[in-house]
This record gives sequence, structure tokens and C-alpha cells, in this order.
Amino acid sequence: MTSAPIWQWSAVDTAEAIRAGRASAVEVASAHIERLHAANPALNAVVVDLSDLALRAAEAADRKQASGAALDLLHGVPVTIKINIDVEGQANSNGVVAFADNIAPGDSAVAGNLRAAGAIILGLTNTPEFSFRGFTDNPLHGLTLNPWDKAITCGGSSGGAAASVAAGIGTIAHGNDIGGSLRAPANWNGVATIKPTQGRIPAYNPSAPVERPPMAQLMSCQGALAREVADVRLALEVMCRRDIRDPWWVPAPLLPAGTAGPVKVAVAKVPPDMDPDAEVVVMVGEAARHLADAGYEILDVDIPDIAAPWKLWADLLVTEIATLQEAQIRDVASPDFIRTLDGMMRMATVLGAEAYMKAIALRSRVLREWLVFLETCPLIVAPVSVVRTPGVNADLDGDDAMGKFLGHDTRFTTALSVLGLPVAVAPVGLVGGHPVGVQLIASRYREDICLDAAAAIEARVGVMAKQLWAREAG
Repeated sequence: MTSAPIWQWSAVDTAEAIRAGRASAVEVASAHIERLHAANPALNAVVVDLSDLALRAAEAADRKQASGAALDLLHGVPVTIKINIDVEGQANSNGVVAFADNIAPGDSAVAGNLRAAGAIILGLTNTPEFSFRGFTDNPLHGLTLNPWDKAITCGGSSGGAAASVAAGIGTIAHGNDIGGSLRAPANWNGVATIKPTQGRIPAYNPSAPVERPPMAQLMSCQGALAREVADVRLALEVMCRRDIRDPWWVPAPLLPAGTAGPVKVAVAKVPPDMDPDAEVVVMVGEAARHLADAGYEILDVDIPDIAAPWKLWADLLVTEIATLQEAQIRDVASPDFIRTLDGMMRMATVLGAEAYMKAIALRSRVLREWLVFLETCPLIVAPVSVVRTPGVNADLDGDDAMGKFLGHDTRFTTALSVLGLPVAVAPVGLVGGHPVGVQLIASRYREDICLDAAAAIEARVGVMAKQLWAREAG
């Protein structure tokens, strides 16, 4: 067991220490609450403080342990929940002033799975309005800052989740992703994550008045962010447990770590129209070298085209918003959000009924091309963003800012969202003092390949948050 402060322990080490009696759940919760109150005021990452409830839950966890009852995987482990899913008795506001009193009548599938596994919920983390921006700011809870540098974005929409766990508030942060909302914040806060295969983790909110549009259901997924890859793997194991309320959930077994023989890897080449920052491209090459050192076989091959899936993602998402959600959004959204919504509308085509159906059909062809490629080359390394970390609220910098951010800077991220493939993010290093990571893409239900590669990179790079804490300690 490490001699570091309790709040710096990994989720794996925390669970082991509590099970072994080396620390009580109350001691662990108290250490994380102290860290929350010390670090969060400068970040505004946790916007609903559940410290009192967390301490009561920790006391109950210690009583359960003393009784000799069987303990689940996350017994006593502190976590945070993104404020856009239901936690019973709390408001699922989704960053929208009009939803400030949307009290959840029960737990969402993910919150229920975490609680059932023994996790202690410390608080709810911030998200942009409607969780539809890549920058975490809203008129209800305000702006969340990046713990590495307050001049750069923490990303979105799981920006509060990534900033909190990087800062040492909780060991695991829940988030979700429909266009990079797990992966971009992980990249810019120096933490690890996985966007799992669509259907891997159940999703359901008892407070939801209506179902989401069809492609939003197929593109959105729940997931975890953590400082260490082993913690992401542990969280995935808990989060993916069955919940009958999600008809898309698939009972696919989680495959263990380790793959026989060297895994073939393709390194994505950046299309010439994307005009990348050279330092970011260097980091993608560094990730490939780390994998080569770990025994992976790096191939010089072209990955499938990302332009077609990006166009599908943009057109399908925007069409569903325009058809079913835009009027309600405009009635309650802030002027800043309306500007970003207008930018999304400009970057895509709102499809008619026939074109919408043809686009959904085309998705199967594009996904088939990726699956065929991944059958012989099981792993792809790609950037999250091809440029350095943008500033706070950079999507408000002109009429074309939203289209540039989603269609140029993070195209590799948004394009993959339409395919439902598993994608991990692993930190690789610092560019200008700011974290940069890579995406690790595998075939359906092969999260093990993604996470194995992320762990191989982490073994050579180290845990990025420790550099952040060393900087803080001075």
C-alpha cells in the first residue's frame, strides 16, 4: 500500500485497503471530502456536494463490513456522478436553469450499479447546458476550470467529471459520451477513460419524460474516467452490470486483460485538410513507440476514412435535434448555448425523412468497413484533438467556432461516435505544460484490447495526475 495521502490512492488500492481493514470507509470518505472542500472551490467541478450523505453511506459501509457480510468490488470507494443522470432525490438539471427542480424519483442504471457495488457518491459534477457543448459552462452552476491551467478548457460535456478526478476528488468519475464527452475531457485533464461499445453499459433515467431520438440512443454511452487505467477497468466491470430497463443492454462478457501474440496496430494519419499542431502529432507517434516497446506490432497502413462517419454523425445528430428537440431547447437555453446550437446547425445538414433513413442505412456500411479492418488490425491509435488544448469557451469565438471544433479539431473523436465502437483514451505527455492523450480504438466488445493498450502506455508514461499534484505541492 502506498504511503501517499488517502485521496491520492487508486480505486483498486482503496477497495483493497478497506476490505483488508487497513482503512475504514469513513476514513476514506473523510479524506476525499476534505480534498473536495480544499480543491473544488478553485475548479467548480463538483456542483452538488453530497458530503453529508457520503459520510452516512460510509458509516453504513463500515457496519456492513463489521457484520461479516460479503463486500462488492467498490465497497467504500468514493466516486462522483455527472449531473445529467439520475441520482435518487437529487436534481438531474443537465446544466439547464429550467430543469433545476427535476428531482430524480430513483437511481439511473449507472448510479444504481455503482451504489449496489458499494461505491460512495461524493457529489455531482458539472456539465454544459443539455450536455451538448465541448466546454463545461452553464448559467445554473457556472464555469468549470481545468486543474492544469485555468486558461484552458476542461472539455465537455464530462468536464466536471474529468477535472474532479484529476484533482483528486473521488477515485472514479462517471461520465457519458455522444460526441467525445468522455474522451475530450480525459485528453485535456490528463486522465484515462473508455467509451465502451454501445450496449455495454445500461442507461436509463427514471426522470426522463420521453425517450431520446433513435440515433442519439445508438451513439450515446455511459462510462468512467479515472487517473489509472486499472480503475477504469474496475469501474467498467461494475457499470456494465445488467439493468432490465435498458433494452439496448447486451449481456456480452467482459474479456480479461491480455491477448495472445503481438497485437497489430495502425496509426491514424491526419488528413491534410485538418492542419494539425506538430506537437500533438508527435504525441501520437510517442504512443505508437510506447506500444512497440510493449511488444505491439506497428503497421504502416491507412485506416478507414473518417470523413464519412463524421458527416453521418453531424447530420444524424443535428437532424434529430432539429426535428424533436430544437424548439424546447430554444425556449429555455441561454444566449451562449443558442450561439453554439446555431453553430451546430450550420455545420451539418438537416435531413428529410428519406435522407435520414438513407443515412442510417449508410451507417451500417461504414461500420462494416471499420469492423473488417479491425478484424486483421485489431487496434488503431488516433488523436483526440489535432490541436493544442483550446481556451475556455473557445466555441463562442465566432460563428464558425463550433464547426471548427467538432469538424476539424476533434474530427477523429466525433466521427467515431456514430460507429458505437469501444475507444479508450490514455495520457501520453505534456505539450506546453498541458496534457495530451490518444484514442485507442478496437472492435465491438473488445474493451480489453483498448484498455490493455492504455495500460501499456501508462506503464511507460506514468500516472499523469501525479505530475499535477507535484506541481501543486510546489
